[in-house]
Amino acid sequence: AVMQTSRSKLCSCPSFKLREVASIYFCMIMLFLIILMAALQGSVPRRNDFPYKVPLDPKGLLELSWNISYPEQVVHFQLLIRHLQFGLLFGMSDRGEFENADLAVLWSDGHNSYFGDAWSDAKGQLHMDSQQDYQLLGARKASKGLYLLFRRPFSTCDPKDYLIEDGTVHLIYGILEEPVHSLQAINISAIPKGLQRVQLLKPNITVPALPSDKKIMEITAPDIVIPSQETTYWCYMVELPEGFLKHHIVMYEPVITAGNEALVHHMEVFQCAAEFDSFPRYNGPCDSKMKPDRLNYCRHVLAAWAMGAQAFYYPEEAGLAFGGPGSSRYLRLEIHYHNPLAFQGRHDSSGIRLYYTATLRPYDAGIMELGLVYTPVMAIPPGENSFILTGYCTDKCTQLALPPAGIRIFASQLHTHLAGRKVVTVLSRDGRERQVINADGHYSPHFQEIRMLKEVVAVFPGDELITTCTYNTEDRSKATVGGFGILEEMCVNYVHYYPQTQLELCKSAVDPGYLHRYFNLVNRFNDEEVCMCPQVSVPQQFYSIPWNTFNRDVLKSLYGFAPISMHCNKSSAVRFPGEWEKQTLPTITERLQEPVPHCPPALAHQPAAPIPVNLGELRRD
Repeated sequence: AVMQTSRSKLCSCPSFKLREVASIYFCMIMLFLIILMAALQGSVPRRNDFPYKVPLDPKGLLELSWNISYPEQVVHFQLLIRHLQFGLLFGMSDRGEFENADLAVLWSDGHNSYFGDAWSDAKGQLHMDSQQDYQLLGARKASKGLYLLFRRPFSTCDPKDYLIEDGTVHLIYGILEEPVHSLQAINISAIPKGLQRVQLLKPNITVPALPSDKKIMEITAPDIVIPSQETTYWCYMVELPEGFLKHHIVMYEPVITAGNEALVHHMEVFQCAAEFDSFPRYNGPCDSKMKPDRLNYCRHVLAAWAMGAQAFYYPEEAGLAFGGPGSSRYLRLEIHYHNPLAFQGRHDSSGIRLYYTATLRPYDAGIMELGLVYTPVMAIPPGENSFILTGYCTDKCTQLALPPAGIRIFASQLHTHLAGRKVVTVLSRDGRERQVINADGHYSPHFQEIRMLKEVVAVFPGDELITTCTYNTEDRSKATVGGFGILEEMCVNYVHYYPQTQLELCKSAVDPGYLHRYFNLVNRFNDEEVCMCPQVSVPQQFYSIPWNTFNRDVLKSLYGFAPISMHCNKSSAVRFPGEWEKQTLPTITERLQEPVPHCPPALAHQPAAPIPVNLGELRRD
């Protein structure tokens, strides 16, 4: 008995320790699960935590919202499908094409639904991606429709994936109206599809508080009927009150008529030239023969908005001046309507809401033009895939025109015409590239907005601002020259800065004398003669060139070494005093390194297979 008691005591001790250890173990497991759930919940945004929103299709059936995590280098997407049929394709491509695209696909055979990361080849055939980087976070049905929540890293280091970077992103979508039994069975050419352009990576900046004495002015269309055609530019003239004093615009935002969110593509408010005492009233298409010619003198941008953009804020130490002496009381509102489905009878009173104050801030903000002068001496041969032109704001000009403390650039609007594909402006100091001011590697002339920079850029006397544009003329049979026409080209960066200076334009063009030598050279080496007669214009001389490899290469070389004519202009369009002709090109001894994409850690256990999604039975309408 004694032995049994001792044995039972000896046995009871280990049992107690096992229970203790087991208890601690299960507590640790539960704690780990709680931490894991908290982490996962923290990585999934709340329903109302998507500050950016844009309609994808003209009917407004698809609405995309998103937010950005710069620490994680991830974009979270929330896609509202108001009327789900049998699935959806959503993704990104270089210029909005469905070939060589990076896609997230939701599809259904009518009974079972699936989500997967896919890519399309050069023929538009879909393939499941071996690396699943579109990560589905959830799908829920609500009264408005189906909400699909997923995330995507900026960079995946997958050659089949699109690199999400600063600038324009061409979003594409396709609607599956019939059930499909596999991803490969989707025929892209047979489904309704389209594209939407946005700036996905919005700057993560602190929004300044608005002044207590702010006033509001709405510049809106007067209940017009949107024409039932794909593209319309509508102009409407507005007059400020008599005796309107100088104020500072500190913020502006869009005013969009409810129901027209998918039709109002972009809007701008221009101030007219002060040298005219009056401007005629006008309310109609901007390209109408009835539009008064004087409205062409309303070109000074006060505000610009494009679809997907948020409110625009000026830094708390600066504001854009309007009103008062030397400022025109006349403004022109221009709205671009994109109506591809030719809706009829849509009334619209959209426009821009200005927030302004009579309490002037320390600095007036200014707008400066960088890039190339609007001149035909800068030309692009036909049939070019990526032809580069560069405009310079030289150290000589900034040394003369900028104050000793320099200026601060806080926003930028890039601009080309239809052949433009890429635009970048770089700050150079002492021959070394220091900083990219603004860059858009997927630039579209159909999506131009004033973009706030991620950080303010300081520019000092002696700095150089170099703007480079890349063009594609593969669809053209004759040379494209610089100029104001839509089939001519521009290369411009409108930088917004403070304090305002007299320098309004800092641009260049190749020296005309060197271009004349080029035409002479082409004459000597080609059987077909390029007429050098004085009465023949520069465009006509470019049009008559036979564009063989030699003539193309020599023109590229000319633009790369020939002296330039500098335009270092005041707001009066008069150059600053100095010698500006036959200036040597700036010498760059050190280039900025191309940024290396950040590769996120590979997601564990993500096989190249679709994920089942419980959406229930889906039927045809």
